[in-house]
Amino acid sequence: MDAASLVAQVLGEAADLHEAARSTAVLPTAEAAAAVVDALRAGRKVLVCGNGGSASDAQHFAAELVGRFMRERRALAAIALTTDTSILTALANDYSFDRVFARQVEALGRDGDVLIGISTSGASPNVLAAFAAARDAGITTVAVTGRDGGQVGRAADIHINVASPSTARVQEVHRTLLHAMCELIERESYA
Repeated sequence: MDAASLVAQVLGEAADLHEAARSTAVLPTAEAAAAVVDALRAGRKVLVCGNGGSASDAQHFAAELVGRFMRERRALAAIALTTDTSILTALANDYSFDRVFARQVEALGRDGDVLIGISTSGASPNVLAAFAAARDAGITTVAVTGRDGGQVGRAADIHINVASPSTARVQEVHRTLLHAMCELIERESYA
């Protein structure tokens, strides 16, 4: 396969998965955005976590809320639990890597907050542990997953699933859905 054909194939796969998400992910994405809007209106915050590419998606999403997405507005309270290397390495060393997000949820999360956990596999033990800590604290959980959603999807209050085994294609659709959430949050919260 030549380079141009490969690029066309990748774009086709991404387009197909985006189209499939139109029938499966629209309602839970809107529901997740509404949960975030409700939390922010009540003076609460959004916590976001994930591993690898999902960690960068968590950071990107939090940045869009704290900064701005498409228009000027007041800053929105969002924290990516993936950004403080001192906390991450201390928790991984002193507890285990499975606890790096849960411990931060215990420290920073409050009743009425929202925790968004991004896991392309749906099997991330540290996201699952964060959801357990969130449940204990009265925090609404949103899973953004791939494959069949796995344990992470089943543990969430709201589950946005992009059903594909391809991590790269799932991440591409996750970014689109997270951007759709940002647009809804800006429109609904602070129009």
